[in-house]
Amino acid sequence: MRFQTSLQTPPRCFGAAWFIALTLTVFSGPAKTQNLVTLFEAARTYDANYLAAQTLARSAPLQAEQAKAQMRPSAAFSASASRVETEISSLSRSSTNTGVALQARQPLFNRTTRATVEQSEKTLASSRFDLQTAEQELIILVAQTYFDVLAAEDTLATTRASKKAIGEQLASAKRNFEVGTATITDTREAQARFDLATAQEIAADNDLTTRQIALDQLVGQFKVTPKPLQPKAVLPPLSPASVQEWVLLSENNHPSVERARLALEIAQIETRKAQAGHLPTLDAVGSLSSNRAPASISSSGNTDSQSTSVGLQLNLPLYSGNAVQNRIKETLLLEERALNQLEAARRGVAQAARQAFFGVQSGLAQVTALEAAESSSQLALDATKLGYKVGVRVNLDVLNAQTQLYTTQRDLAQARYNVLVGSLRLRQATGQLVSQDLEALNQLLAP
Repeated sequence: MRFQTSLQTPPRCFGAAWFIALTLTVFSGPAKTQNLVTLFEAARTYDANYLAAQTLARSAPLQAEQAKAQMRPSAAFSASASRVETEISSLSRSSTNTGVALQARQPLFNRTTRATVEQSEKTLASSRFDLQTAEQELIILVAQTYFDVLAAEDTLATTRASKKAIGEQLASAKRNFEVGTATITDTREAQARFDLATAQEIAADNDLTTRQIALDQLVGQFKVTPKPLQPKAVLPPLSPASVQEWVLLSENNHPSVERARLALEIAQIETRKAQAGHLPTLDAVGSLSSNRAPASISSSGNTDSQSTSVGLQLNLPLYSGNAVQNRIKETLLLEERALNQLEAARRGVAQAARQAFFGVQSGLAQVTALEAAESSSQLALDATKLGYKVGVRVNLDVLNAQTQLYTTQRDLAQARYNVLVGSLRLRQATGQLVSQDLEALNQLLAP
């Protein structure tokens, strides 16, 4: 029998993917742990949604300049040429007329244009709050994804530890059954728990893979390894400790409230713009032209002419079919709508601040309670194991005590992560969240 091996070239349609996979396989070294700040900076240069928000913010000043250009002088150049065929009796003659003109205009009084410029400045300010909101959302997304990976790692670790402990208990039950000191029931109970732990381990491992892919995609890197939380990390307390103070901060600083306030001011300017429809406009105008006409049948020699004019142009609207009056009524209603939206924004951020505050407050209490429960569960497990050895406890009691301990440890880790993300959400709800807030969380990570 002869064995033959061949190296096949990958299909052309998969060439790029094959090359990337090969590059990652060859050049990827040991994974380097990264902290929150490092991953956030990576996400700022990779996340498509945030980059789109940055691009939109950069375009806002250009829109404002377009509006301001209406108040600046403008100039236009024109040129013309025409062919003229003249026939008189039996005489015919063709000629070419040429001319050039330069026209300039400077608005002097136009309330509508000035209102448009004011609106563009308000829109520019609103775009800055849009970018601030996008950055805050990216901070929350990075932190949530980061701690989701850590929570999945903790779940997988506790699941494997639980499986290992159950396996030891299963081996002990089998030995006791063989020597006749235990029934087959203990072995079957332990085997059932072991099989369940195996299924839970598979699910936990898949969940970790999914969370890892989400983090990799967010920051544009491969196999990101986030730094874990310190085991004895002290979670920061709520400061200020009053929910009303957080509510006041949200009503005064939140980007959505600021945007709604600017939208109201834009609506008020729109009303003034509509009212300006009754007002005249005044422009300074000037022109310079030069024309040349060739000699005609009745004249000899070319005819050249130049003209220059400078003056004022006044436009006074007299009647527009009630369009201006109806526009004013419409803008007044839109102004009232903007006022209601501002109030709705204030109420919304106040409710979000309250919910975030009580969420963090409840999370801190849960962490304290789960820490006590972890200690109690460990003591209970040790006592149950001792009772099992002396024959006063059965195998099922040990399995239940082990499950309780590992479940408590998993819930405690998740509660810690929820508090940290919740503290960021609380600052987001009050409009105070900035990228420097991640530095404080970095101090809680393992060195």
